[in-house]
Formats: sequence, structure tokens, C-alpha cells
Amino acid sequence: MAEAAAGVGRFKSNYAVERKIEPFYKGGKVQLDQTGQHLFCVCGTRVNILDVASGTMLQSLEQEDQEDITAFDLSPDDKVLVTASRALLLAQWAWQEGSITRLWKAIHTAPVATMAFDPTSTLLATGGCDGAVRVWDVVRHYGTHHFRGSPGVIHLVAFHPDPARLLLFSSAADTSIRVWSLQEQSCLAVLTAHYSAVTSLTFSADGHTMLSSGRDKICIVWDLQSLQATRTVPVFESVEAAVLLPEEPAPELGVKSAGLHFLTAGDQGMLRVWEASSGQCVHAQRQLPGPGQELTHCTLARAAGLLLSVTADHNLLLYEARSLQLQKQFAGYSEEVLDVRFLGPEDSHVVVASNSPCLKVFELQTSACQILHGHTDIVLALDVFRKGWLFVSCAKDQSICVWRMNKAGKVACVAQGSGHTHSVGTICCSRLKETFLVTGSQDCTVKLWPLPEALPSKSTGPDGGPVLLQAQATQHCHDKDINSVAIAPNDKLLATGSQDRTAKLWALPQCQLLGVFSGHRRGLWCVQFSPMDQVLATASADGTVKLWALQDFSCLKTFEGHDASVLKVAFVSRGTQLLSSGSDGLVKLWTIKNNECVRTLDAHEDKVWGLHCSRLDDHALTGASDSCVILWKDVTEAEQAEEQAKREEQVVKQQELDNLLHEKRYLRALGLAISLDRPHTVLTVIQAIQRDPESCEKLEATVLQLRRDQKEALLCFCVTWNTNSRHCHEAQAVLGVLLRHEAPEELLAYDGVRASLEALLPYTERHFQRLSRMLQAATFLDFLWHNMKLPTLPAAPVAL
Repeated sequence: MAEAAAGVGRFKSNYAVERKIEPFYKGGKVQLDQTGQHLFCVCGTRVNILDVASGTMLQSLEQEDQEDITAFDLSPDDKVLVTASRALLLAQWAWQEGSITRLWKAIHTAPVATMAFDPTSTLLATGGCDGAVRVWDVVRHYGTHHFRGSPGVIHLVAFHPDPARLLLFSSAADTSIRVWSLQEQSCLAVLTAHYSAVTSLTFSADGHTMLSSGRDKICIVWDLQSLQATRTVPVFESVEAAVLLPEEPAPELGVKSAGLHFLTAGDQGMLRVWEASSGQCVHAQRQLPGPGQELTHCTLARAAGLLLSVTADHNLLLYEARSLQLQKQFAGYSEEVLDVRFLGPEDSHVVVASNSPCLKVFELQTSACQILHGHTDIVLALDVFRKGWLFVSCAKDQSICVWRMNKAGKVACVAQGSGHTHSVGTICCSRLKETFLVTGSQDCTVKLWPLPEALPSKSTGPDGGPVLLQAQATQHCHDKDINSVAIAPNDKLLATGSQDRTAKLWALPQCQLLGVFSGHRRGLWCVQFSPMDQVLATASADGTVKLWALQDFSCLKTFEGHDASVLKVAFVSRGTQLLSSGSDGLVKLWTIKNNECVRTLDAHEDKVWGLHCSRLDDHALTGASDSCVILWKDVTEAEQAEEQAKREEQVVKQQELDNLLHEKRYLRALGLAISLDRPHTVLTVIQAIQRDPESCEKLEATVLQLRRDQKEALLCFCVTWNTNSRHCHEAQAVLGVLLRHEAPEELLAYDGVRASLEALLPYTERHFQRLSRMLQAATFLDFLWHNMKLPTLPAAPVAL
């Protein structure tokens, strides 16, 4: 074993959370400010504000009622943000400072479902689940209008872009669009042309035209002078959002004339540009593979020239509006994280596989995100080659993908392979060179895939697509699902772990069986070779981690501590320690030599499926079903240095204390002892003062010169001393000084004084009774002594 090679000083003792990649958007509205610099989105009880350039979260706003946010809107001047919660409260925010400036009741009898500002940023319209539309003056702080007549939930409100016209549009469950006049306080018209829910309303710059989109697969152009439909455009998909484009040529989008053009986002998962006059699609994006690509939202920031779309997978995509060139990608919600890996030669990036066909690559320094499309079903596992540029993924679609990251951090798929007959649940890369990879599947087989020699240096195959891989060897390994495969550091051995409760060792490349590791009571989730020794670690659903000898397949050690299945295990500290993660949400650090669990890291709230360590062994990465990815930093050296500094400081202070006592500088000594927070040291100082010939005066003078916080600490120490009859006299002396010279009001204002008095009283009464008994016994002894004195004997006669 390698523990002899590593000294105790090299063992890790703790990790601390350095960074968390958490969900920031779980569905609902998204909005850009006019400058395109800030992104607003809903996540449960919060509205999160992101910096578009860096992807970092600037603010996370939560109302005092801590209820889910049902609607929000940012004013056109970007100054005011209003949120509505399930508690029927509206909050007005100064969002740059993160503070609420006003909070008022919505008066709706059901939650607010939608809201919108007017162009002047002074009026706010709210549509409720109660079928009512209300208008509020956010400057003067009062409600101006209350419109009724819509059946069901109001899911859309919008003001006319011309503030002089004072028109408000709303749509409810009856699929019609109502036009309300704020001047006449009545409904001007009911526009009925859609046959399903209306999903968006957008207006032309001159205010004469309105475009409505619906889930009935049509978009309708309305003339707002006559309030009549002028054109119905069938778009052949359920549209969630439509945006009118500026009336100017945009050759990249197929906009060649100056007529009305609009862009749609819907369940086909691609943005399409339409010419309103002809009803023709003039431009369409390339459709991405896999489910979850449906578009749920789309919004245009005209001043910034940016377009934001949102997929059903909660990915936010930011485009340059004139060309639809992708500018930024944000992963709002990863749902269940299934695997994580460090990428890059310096571990500068992380790749995350979640409950989705897409992979997400994050740059740790800048929070930039890249979403990778290649699989058509959920990605189950990842692994990375030694240099860090090339990594692999496997999925439920029975395929594998090989990806390459270039020096700019951009990732492309360079090879694909398929051949398994069921989901591919585990994958492992060769350790010495980028020569082959091994996969394990639910079809109970393992496949060995050789990589072409030119693959690491080129990005595509001869036809412009990824290189197609062919399996070199296939081996039926277990009777149940294969959950884990691992390749030895010398690339000559393969370990497999299965649901059949065994692990097996195979010789590569022929996949010859060498032996079986039996002993777990339930299925195995992970197998891992030691980087230094001929040892294999296995993690099982029976809650244990076992170490096995490769020579004789015997069990060397068993680590018990997890309350549920152990899902992943990894060697750290040059093979002398283990990190394990479990379905109890815990990550545990073990020292192999003594079977000791050194530390339990509790930051996840659900099953920790992903665990990976950096190549420098100074960071760890975990991903869990709580949709969080956590970067852990090894803080062992920092904590040891801090502990050493504390010890040195204590030695210096102790020396200083001894010097002060020797010089009889009691005030400084007492203050220093209290700052050390050591009751026994403070007691030593009090005893030194009491040994002084003028102890009463000096104790009184010293205690009264202390600061209030020092007196509070001293009172707490007295509680401790007073429990012991040997030290109660010092405690009572200090208490006497405080009670004689401090006013009762001042004493009652001390922090924790009531608890201190409750603890002092019973022991003080006991000491008083003990002293009373002692005094009584001493008085009786004195009485006996006086009565036992012999009478004076008569003087003897003096002999003459």
C-alpha cells in the first residue's frame, strides 16, 4: 500500500466550497433591459438579474413574503422593477440597489399572472387569474382603473406604444383580444380571430400595426386604426412568441424589401423569419437534434440589437438581431446532474451532463457557458483524456460522442459511434495516450473503441461531419446492467462493476477475464483503480466502499459511513485517501491507512452522481440531483497554516500575560486574558489580584475599568467558576463588584444576563448554605473549645 510513501502531513483534512453553479431560471418570463447588459428571469421565489457580458449573477431579489414570483416587468426606462407574488403582494424595486421602495396589495382575488408597463414608465397594468385587469400609477402610488369582463385567467397585457392613445390590450382564456380605453374606462373592441391561446402581442414602431401569435399555428396582423385583421399568416407550428422586426433590409435574415417582417419562436425549436405580405418563410435556423429544443419565449431588445430566446430545457440563447448570430448561451436549470468532469490542461473548464441530451461546458473564470448538441437522448456519463482537450460522452440513445476543445475554449464533436443495443451508462478513456475508450451498457456488454491516430488533431471526418468509430472488441461481462467501467493507469487492465453485485477484472485489449471481486450485498455503482498501487476501489448500493487486491482478488478494507448507496469513489492524495459520494447527498473523505472518515462535506441536498478530482489534486467537482454543481477547494494547507498562526499567537499572548502579571499590570492582563477567551486564564489573573495585599481595592478598580463587552464575558466566566466550590470565591468577588457598582438597569442590558443569573442563583444558594453550615460548625467548635478549658490550678505552697 502507498500509505508508507506519503507522510501524515500530505493527507487532506478538509475541502471548502469555492464556487457553486446553481439554477437561476426555472421557467417563466425572461426580459432584457434596453441596453442589453442585464438579463432578468424568474427562479421560484426570486427574480435573478444576470450580467449578460460575464454571465455572473448581480442580484437575487426576493419579496418579504418569500412566496413564488408569478409575474414581473421592467419599466422601459430601466429604472423600476415590479414583481408580484402568490401572496397577492406587488413590490416595486430599486433593482440596482436590491431594495424594495414600495409594497402594496394587488387587490386581485387570485395571483397576478402577467403585467406590463406603458411607454412612459408611469402606468402598470396587471392581469390576474381572477379575470380582472388593473392599472396602477407607480409614480403617484394609486390604482387608476379596474377592467372586468374577461373569462378565466388573463395571461397577456400590453399597452399601445403611443402614450397619447391610452389603449390597453389584454387576452384571456377565451382566445380573444380585448382593447380597453383608459380615457373612457371601457372596452372598445373584442378582436376574435384566434382559435387557441394568444401567446404574444407586439406593435410596429409607428403604432399602426399589431401582430398577435397563438398556439393555433397562425400569426395575425391587425390594423389598429380600424381594429380589423388585415392578414393571417399560417406558420405551421404552435407559436409561443412573435417579434416584429425593424423595417429595414437584413440580407442575412432574408429581409430584402422594406415591408413588414416578423420572427416566430415555437415548438419546432428554431427561429423563423416571415414576410407578412406574402406569408412566406424567408429564413429558418438549422434545427437542433434531440428533445427539449422547443422555444418557449422570445424577446427583442431593439436599442441593443439583441434577441433572446428560451428553450424548453431552460437554456437561454442570445443572438445578434440582424443576423441571428449566436452571441451568448446561458444554462438556466440543469435539473438532475448525472456526471461532471474538469476540462483543459489546467482544469479551466467543467463539462456537465444533466437530465438532457445537451452537454453544458462552463468556463470557471468567466462563467461563460457553451451548450453542446450531439446526442438525441439523455447523456448518462462522461470521461476526459489525460491532456484535457479531448473528452467523451455516452447516452440513452445507445451512442457515444468524442468532443474536442480548442485553445479558445470552443468545443466541437469530432467522432461518433454506435453499436450497443441498450442505453450506454458508463464510459472510460485510455490513461496513457488518446488511443481507445471503453463503454459499458445495459445490454450487459463492454465495447472497446479504438481512436484513429489523426483524431486528436483534426475536428471533422472526410465528409465534413464527425468521424465514425467502430468497436474493435465486444465482451458479454455481467448478467445485469454494467454501471461502471475503469481502465488501469497502464492501459492493460479493465475493471467492470455491475448491478449483479460483482466487479470483474479483464485484460486488455482482448477482454480476457482475470478474476471476480465478490463481497458486496447490493449492486455496484462505481469502480476505480488506485493511481499508485495494485488496488481497486468499489462503491456499492449497500452503503460501503471496499478496497480489493488485484493479485488475489481479496478484500483489503471496507469503509462504512454512508447511510445510503455510495454512487462514486475517487482516489486522492496519491492514492492514500478516498473521496466518496452517496445518494444521501454527502461527500466523505477517508484515510485508507486507518479506515477513518476524516471529513463529511454536506452541501448537496440530493443524490451526488458526479465526482471528479483535478489533475493537481487541489480541487474536486461534484454534481447532484439538486441541479447544483459545486467546485470544492482543498483547504488543508490553509487551515494548517491558520492553526499554526493561532498557536504562535497564543504562545506570544501567554508570554505577554505572564509578563503583565509579573509587573502587576492587572487591567491589561485581565483584558488580554478575556480576549483569549480562556476562562481558566482569566481565573488565574483574578487569583493573582486577590493575592495582592490590597486585593479588594485592586479587584474593584480593575473590573470597573473593563469595557462592557469584557464585563459580559467576565460574567459568563463567573457562571463557569461558580459551579465549582474551589473557584466560587473568585466568582463571588467579581459578582460583588458588579452588583455594588453597576446600576440594575445597566446589568439587565448585558447580553445574556438573564441566562447567567438563572445559572448563578442555584449554585450561589448552595455555596451560601455550605458556608452557613461551616460557620455554624466553627462556632460550635469554638464554644466547645472554650468550655473544655481546664480551670486554673491553685498555686503550690512555697516550701520554706
